Amino acid sequence: MRIGIITGSGTYELLDGAQPVEVETEFGTATVSEGAFAGVDVLHVSRHLPGHPRLSHQVTHQANIAALRDRGADAIVAVTVCGAVDPSVPLGSLIVFDDLHFLVNRLPDGSICTLHTEPGRPGRGHWVFEGPFSSGVRGALLAGAQEAGLTVRDGGCYGHVDGPRFNTKAEIRSLASVGVTAVSQTAGPETVLCGEAEIPFGLIGYATDYANGVMDEPTPVEELVRLVGESSGSFAAVLTAALPKLAAADLTPVGSHFRFD
Repeated sequence: MRIGIITGSGTYELLDGAQPVEVETEFGTATVSEGAFAGVDVLHVSRHLPGHPRLSHQVTHQANIAALRDRGADAIVAVTVCGAVDPSVPLGSLIVFDDLHFLVNRLPDGSICTLHTEPGRPGRGHWVFEGPFSSGVRGALLAGAQEAGLTVRDGGCYGHVDGPRFNTKAEIRSLASVGVTAVSQTAGPETVLCGEAEIPFGLIGYATDYANGVMDEPTPVEELVRLVGESSGSFAAVLTAALPKLAAADLTPVGSHFRFD
């Protein structure tokens, strides 16, 4: 079993001593590290790369998912720091998401978020699903967070926002009105592309701030930065406990596909 892990702000390296390799895909090059984590064979992608040279609008989502697919990932787990839209979410707590708000369905360059990029492409079709996240991966993440003794919410709607700027109060009010729990700037495309690639996918978030207007007083930037730094330890603890549980999880791909060949 091989598990893909995608990390973001605050978590740039995961595998001690692993040398990243450049993996060529049909969508360009992705940087992947291979090794063992918690006794599990893993493939690690850092969205922003060490030193954070890539902001959210420069992440190469298609290449990242294609590289993990081509290197044999049986499931993919992604972690993200996020801004809480629901005021009941405690800062420093975790959310294992079960729904997605990503209406624009576009990549950072403005193109449609899909692996089906050319007319007549083999395997082209429509991904049809009830919920976008794998119940088996979600269960392992929830159990891992609980085993690690961390505060975690079972379920929530992940709201993808484009960035790299943060959002206005009006934008956050509109997301709150449709039930978004927390927002960040990268995991919408990952969810969709994993679904099209038929790779079970799970997403866990760590709340580092309250989104604009959620509270009367904004979260100080210093507190946001502090919590981003602390998130890596929480994510490592969850992954250490969760990854071995995936061996016994239901890793059936999410939904089905209405195809034309």
